[in-house]
Amino acid sequence: MIQTPAKKTDVHPMRRLMNYVLSISCIFIMALVDAPIAISAPNGLEPWGKNPWYWSYRGDPVLLLGASDDDNLFQWSEKELAAQLDRLTAAGGNVIRNTVSDRKDKGFEVFPFRQLENGKYDLNAWNEEYWARFERLLKETAKRRIFIQIEVWDRFDYTDSKGCNHWQIHPYNPKNNVNYSYDQSGFAEHYPDHPGANKQPFFFTTPNQKNNIAVLPFQKKFVEKLLESSLRYDHVLYCIDNETRGEEEWGKYWARFIRDKASNLKKKIYVTEMWDDWDLTSDMHKRTFDHPDIYDFVDVSQNNHNKGQGHWDNFIHVRKYLEKSPRPMNTTKIYGADSYKGNTDQDGIDRFWRHLLAGAASLRFHRPGAGLGLNDKAVACIRAARKLESKIPLWNLKPANDLLSDREPDEAYLAANPGKAYTLYFPDGGNVRVDFSGAKRELNVYWIDVSKGEWGKSQSIPVEGKPTISPPGEGPWAAAIIINGF
Repeated sequence: MIQTPAKKTDVHPMRRLMNYVLSISCIFIMALVDAPIAISAPNGLEPWGKNPWYWSYRGDPVLLLGASDDDNLFQWSEKELAAQLDRLTAAGGNVIRNTVSDRKDKGFEVFPFRQLENGKYDLNAWNEEYWARFERLLKETAKRRIFIQIEVWDRFDYTDSKGCNHWQIHPYNPKNNVNYSYDQSGFAEHYPDHPGANKQPFFFTTPNQKNNIAVLPFQKKFVEKLLESSLRYDHVLYCIDNETRGEEEWGKYWARFIRDKASNLKKKIYVTEMWDDWDLTSDMHKRTFDHPDIYDFVDVSQNNHNKGQGHWDNFIHVRKYLEKSPRPMNTTKIYGADSYKGNTDQDGIDRFWRHLLAGAASLRFHRPGAGLGLNDKAVACIRAARKLESKIPLWNLKPANDLLSDREPDEAYLAANPGKAYTLYFPDGGNVRVDFSGAKRELNVYWIDVSKGEWGKSQSIPVEGKPTISPPGEGPWAAAIIINGF
């Protein structure tokens, strides 16, 4: 009798199951190979469980330091974007700001909506180039482990103030779209006031404000489209506005909207609002401070308009205010440049270091014009901060100016883990006495030249009494002071 080969249906059921599992596993592995590095996963960027003043990424604490030469890098060309991100990475930087902005006054920006043959825009249709640029930013930053704070709305996009024509050319202006009229939208043709006056109805559309049913659906579609890309990644933070003076209901609505969209995908994201008041003790900032149920972290960038001791004190006030419910404190716009009204480059450097020692979780030099951007001085600062971090993780310290004596205002700043580690910053030379009474052994001091981003000399000092400490020279210096054997 001749035997014929067994048919596939004759394969043992267990073997069929094993073959099926193997094939599915291969497909899954191949998908992972092609996937972006930072595709959403558990324990992405989130407040650190062991010290919620700071961020962690995939379980490990991470200090966010950065700078960039523009606020909306996603609009840059692929080549320019890669060069900017590579320069930041080489400096030790790992965070940028990205406003989802489109003013077209730089010559290379595009709008998110499709432009029709008649020149008008259809707010129901997308400009694929715009969204390809946005996706590219997400992908390229993910590859380099550079984190992004996205700002969804920027009030300067919808104004004619200071001689600009942003509102005149914007697709949301009724004369530029086919979706609604001036009467239907309640918009005017011109908005010449500074946006800080908060007269633009664009920011009053939500249900608990003017409930603008002509415009709000298009705003929602825009945010949904943004989230369609960004929610796939785990290295993104969300800020509703750039330096707003808007109504509280506006920010609350969009924070909940974004959170709900993420929740539907079983994803946890982190949201804040950036208020415009330079005084962090004002009631405006309490809209964020008092509502951790809405805002998971705080952004205090506008403190960077303040100088000297007041700049430090303002930040410390917020830290004390939030002590019962600590959250990361981001400062994504560090102002200060020789070119910026009444400021100097050194102002920007000092603001960076004061916030660093006071406990900021994320720090970024603002773009050129108002800040240093990613210039050589900013690069040196970031490198210096990473050198400090290599000796003393900043999340192990607390602000500790109370341990300083014989100190003039703004002369020096201290953070400490008393008895174990201390870090000092001198804006421009000087000398102060430091109380090291908790230390039991000799101290090792490692000086860092902030202007160069390089190590300076190291030395040992005794712990008896309150020794006087002074940097090796003038200009900005930082010191990592560690108990011998720690």
